[in-house]
Amino acid sequence: MPVTLNLAAGTDRVRQLALLTDADPGRLGGVRTFRGTRVPVRALFDYLRAEDPLEVFLEDFPGVTREQAEGVIDLAAEGFLSEASTQ
Repeated sequence: MPVTLNLAAGTDRVRQLALLTDADPGRLGGVRTFRGTRVPVRALFDYLRAEDPLEVFLEDFPGVTREQAEGVIDLAAEGFLSEASTQ
C-alpha cells in the first residue's frame, strides 16, 4: 500500500528525509529506500538522469507516491542550493 505523508512547511530536512525514506541495514544492505517500499531512492535519480519523466518512474514503482518522489527531489534541491550558497 502506498505511503501518504503530510509534510508541514518548516519541518527540518532530516525529519522530512526520515518521513520519506528509510535505511534499514537488514533490507537491501542499508540502501536508502522510499519508506514502505524496497525501491532505492537512487532509482528515482537514475530515471531523471536518463531524462525519463517522473510519471514513468511512478508507473514503474507504484508503491512510491508522488508526494514521496517530489519530496525527495525537493530535499535534494534544497540541499544543493543550501550548500552552493555557503561556498
